[in-house]
Amino acid sequence: MVSPLIKRYLVALDRHKWAGLTGFALVMGLSGVAALQPAPPTSYISRGMLGYAAPPVTVSQTNTALQQQAQVMTAETLLSDFVVETAVQQLATQQVRTDAFIIRRNAAVVVNPRPEGENRNRNAEEVGLRVLVQYRDPDNRVAQATVVALMQAMVDQSRLFNRQQIQQIIDNLNRLLPVVTQELRLAERDLEEYVRVEGPAIQAAQDGQLVGAITASQQQQRQIRLNLEAIAAQIRSLESRLGLSADQAYTSAALSADPIIADLRAKIYQNELQTQLLSRNLRPEHPTMLDLKHQQQSFEALLQQRVTEVIGGNQLAAPLASLSTIRQGSSLDPARQQLANTLVNLQTERESLQQQLEALRAAEQELRQEYTAVPNRQVEQSRLEQQVVLKRNFYDQIQAKLADVRLAAEETVGSLVVVQPPQTEIANAEGRNSLAILLVGGLVGLLVGSGLVMLLDSLDATFHTLPDLQLALRQQEVPILGLLPDLSGVADTEDMPLVLKADSPYLEPYERLRGNLRRAAGTGGLKAVVVTSLLGGEGKTVTAYNLAIASARAGKRTLLIEADLRSPSQATALRVAPNPDSQLEPLQHFDRGEFSLVPEIENLYILPSPGPQRQAAAILESGEVKRLLEDACGRFDLVVIDTPPLSRHTDALLLEPHTDGLLLVTRPGITEDGLLTEAVDQFIESETIQFLGAVINGADVPVRSFGPTEPELEPIEDQPDLFPPAAAEPDTLSTRLTRAGKR
Repeated sequence: MVSPLIKRYLVALDRHKWAGLTGFALVMGLSGVAALQPAPPTSYISRGMLGYAAPPVTVSQTNTALQQQAQVMTAETLLSDFVVETAVQQLATQQVRTDAFIIRRNAAVVVNPRPEGENRNRNAEEVGLRVLVQYRDPDNRVAQATVVALMQAMVDQSRLFNRQQIQQIIDNLNRLLPVVTQELRLAERDLEEYVRVEGPAIQAAQDGQLVGAITASQQQQRQIRLNLEAIAAQIRSLESRLGLSADQAYTSAALSADPIIADLRAKIYQNELQTQLLSRNLRPEHPTMLDLKHQQQSFEALLQQRVTEVIGGNQLAAPLASLSTIRQGSSLDPARQQLANTLVNLQTERESLQQQLEALRAAEQELRQEYTAVPNRQVEQSRLEQQVVLKRNFYDQIQAKLADVRLAAEETVGSLVVVQPPQTEIANAEGRNSLAILLVGGLVGLLVGSGLVMLLDSLDATFHTLPDLQLALRQQEVPILGLLPDLSGVADTEDMPLVLKADSPYLEPYERLRGNLRRAAGTGGLKAVVVTSLLGGEGKTVTAYNLAIASARAGKRTLLIEADLRSPSQATALRVAPNPDSQLEPLQHFDRGEFSLVPEIENLYILPSPGPQRQAAAILESGEVKRLLEDACGRFDLVVIDTPPLSRHTDALLLEPHTDGLLLVTRPGITEDGLLTEAVDQFIESETIQFLGAVINGADVPVRSFGPTEPELEPIEDQPDLFPPAAAEPDTLSTRLTRAGKR
């Protein structure tokens, strides 16, 4: 049996043979052109060796670093533009005409080559730097002169490179030195200014002066609080003896000491006494009594005014509510007046001490804050000092580096010397085998042609072989209900490949398909099935016809309905003539149910299509078609419905709800991957579509017969029995859909 991979390749080769032949011919043509090329002319190759020149003892560290750097060279740096241009100029003086392109094309530089016979385990540092310079040219004199010029240019380049490196370092240091100097001056100035501002506070904290000041402030506060307590005791004693507060004592002492208030008070007493004496004999309305009353009011007003002038503040310090209070407060005797003055002095002293105490507390708080900030100041001072140290170290390093580089400028020497002068010899002529080139070209051409064929085949979305189509259906868990053979050239009719003979060996696959459909429908039985495909040409009409024929041959009363209202009827293949009037009245055609018995096939009836209709979808959704299907399911054992391809119309999905399921017909060479995947996903995700499975039409399967009346199919390894009678119900897509709920 041919391998599926080989079969697929042969199919792809048959489809894309011209592309494969074109790729093979192209590669063979290129190989022939390469084989016919003339042999190269005799040429000479000149080789010379450069080595690392160990420098003499140097004082400068920079010079030593440059010499070490010179040992790390590449072929690109050695064969630089400077070396090539210098060699071209030197050769021009020797009457040798060349240019940079020719030299780069024919020259080769190898760093640290491995001579034959040398121990390969030796360290490169033990051997030292070696540079092999070689040049190929038809003229041996030109080859040797070019190698000499290149080697001399490389030596000069190494010396010039060292000088340029040193000069570049000097320039960089000279540009960096002013910046570093400025940064050092700024760091020193910041440190100096910080020490000048914050230094005394830091020094005081370090010497303990801040702690002593805080302690002294606390002692002074304790002493003031003791004095305040003593003064408060004296004030309470005097207030109890006088019966006055400190503010009242101040007011009474001030009023008692004022002579004007004393005079007004005497006049008021005298006026009151005279009013009291005259009131015995005179009425209040008497002019004399009225004059005394007016005088009394004037004296009292003057007294109020004078009191305001004496105590000030509109009596806010010690307000006097009435005239009697004023008269009482201004009548202190000398002894009580002295006590009042003492009380006022003590109150004044207490207020002074309280203010002093508040000032000491504020000063202590400031000292404590300053003491708390001392660590931060010390950290900031340390940071500034470190900045100065770092800047100074950087400055000293640059100064030392600059002195070292200037010394290295005086010691600069080249890093390469000529170890082996150029030696010229004839280059080994490389023979060219034209037959080998053609053989390799032929092999490559076969590979290119085969690869091109497989590439074009992979870009094609069509399943061209039976295994590919089977694999795609199995990956999507679609039950394969049958493999139908290709009936081309073996059918019993000319119009359509139908199996009309009862003893035809090609009838068995359709009988097996009928049995698998019956089992896929589940316990409810199979009464009506919709047969459709994805594309035209996959054989869904042939499958529907032959399935109906196989059912009728099995003794089942079978009805074949042509529901493809987009195409003419194919009933003539069964020798049944469609009614020409049905195309004008399609609804009456379905309503009457004009079933025709197929001649020569017992139990087979057909309802021909009325022909192409503009409103095909509306007709299929009509009540006439629904009643027709219900009536047919009651009268026939099996109803097979042929519908248009799904890629063009969705008529099959309109009829499927009125049947027991849908059968999808596929065919190698026609079915496309994208359409198949999309349709199957839609069937699986739908909760209303009863998808029974798929059948592969036009399969390359052998058919044989053991006698005129006992046709059998040869065993097919890829088509196992989907529904073994003794086994449990298989867990396939159709059974899962059946368990989910069958209409």
